[in-house]
Amino acid sequence: MMSLKPNRWSRVAATTLTAVLLGAAVSACAPLIVGGAMTGALVATDRRTSGAQLEDKGIELRAANRLRERIGQRGNVSVTSYNRQVLLTGEVASEQDKALAETIVAGVENVRSIVNELGVLGASSLTQRSSDTLVTGRVKAAMIDARDLSASAVKVVTSRGTVYLMGRLTQREADRATEITRNTQGVQRVVRVLEIISEEELARLLPKPSQNEKAAPAK
Repeated sequence: MMSLKPNRWSRVAATTLTAVLLGAAVSACAPLIVGGAMTGALVATDRRTSGAQLEDKGIELRAANRLRERIGQRGNVSVTSYNRQVLLTGEVASEQDKALAETIVAGVENVRSIVNELGVLGASSLTQRSSDTLVTGRVKAAMIDARDLSASAVKVVTSRGTVYLMGRLTQREADRATEITRNTQGVQRVVRVLEIISEEELARLLPKPSQNEKAAPAK
């Protein structure tokens, strides 16, 4: 994992950022594609507030537009925002463009912190991007199959075989998500860009059971 130089924009508060170098695993899962029909359910189980979700979408759109204007064809930059923490992945032509991309995103309203994982190399091929999409699908499918982890609470981003995990998770969930990911076929490295919360905070975030669910049926 490339190191992040501390500056006034790259503040990663209350966040775990851990890279684990991994060899390719042998197990495989069928890819999962989540379509528009599931969008409502995912929003309902998202651990961000509805306002934070809208804010993240706005950050991604504004950042992408500004990067396109300033860097253009010199880079292939993807912007992912979760709870106002921004992950930059992809490729740029030079270290100067890598630093410029971070500066541009730092100027976007409401950005809390930046994790700059841009590679200084040529743009990834269509084959590599297709492979990354497949790996993301496998990781999400494996998390759903595990049944002891809320897959919708984890945002999965894959770039050049490196899988980035984002979300608001307990330490227990973070460790489980990492274990599942590193045992998924095609994963070369795992980077956790997570906000670690307590079990008590998780209990407050989970939806409360309805009165019908609380009342046991008479027998």
